[in-house]
Amino acid sequence: MPSLPGLALAWFLGGKEPFMDETWDLWMPDVGATGLSFARTRVDGDAVRGRLLVHAAPQKLEVTIRGEDGSVLASGQGLERGAPGPMSFLVRDGDQVRLEDGWPTDADLGRLVILPGGEAGVLTQWWHADDQSEWRWLVEFANHV
Repeated sequence: MPSLPGLALAWFLGGKEPFMDETWDLWMPDVGATGLSFARTRVDGDAVRGRLLVHAAPQKLEVTIRGEDGSVLASGQGLERGAPGPMSFLVRDGDQVRLEDGWPTDADLGRLVILPGGEAGVLTQWWHADDQSEWRWLVEFANHV
């Protein structure tokens, strides 16, 4: 039987045991001399479902998704935020990744969220004021070894 954190991700994956087969590397290209890592995390590619959330994404971002063998599966270069807000979406379409501005909706409950530094969790609750002046969200973190 999987551990409690593993159970949380297995619930999200419809009962399937999680398999951490992708590394998402998010890079801030305009920081310092050659850039700086924003977040790096390993996730189950099935859990991404082509779209995930990034909390507090920087203004400019580059993304590389690698498989377990280190091969590049997809990437996005020169991605820029166009609107303020606490969350952004990274959308994977084949071997391309694009960034979309937006606020989560009920349809995003259960979606993976990457935080600065690379911790990844599942969005379990979300609320924001109509004028977007405040928001409240809960993320559940899970891991197994």
